[in-house]
Amino acid sequence: MAICYNKLWKILIDKHMSKTQLIKEAKISTNAMARLGKNADVRVEVLVKICSVLGCTIDDIMEIIPEEKEQ
Repeated sequence: MAICYNKLWKILIDKHMSKTQLIKEAKISTNAMARLGKNADVRVEVLVKICSVLGCTIDDIMEIIPEEKEQ
C-alpha cells in the first residue's frame, strides 16, 4: 500500500501556512517534513501533532492507496 499526503498540502494552501510554519507550530523535525514530502512513512506521533495544529483528523491529511493486484 502507498501513502499519499496530498490532502495535507491542500490544507496548508487553504490555511495560507508554509511547511516551515507547520514545522515550528507542530514541533516536528525537518526530517519528518522531508519524509512527508516523499510520501514516506512517518510516526503516528508526527501525524497527531500536525492534526492538533491544523484542527483536523488523520484521514483529513493523508490517504492510503491500495496497490492493484495483478491477475
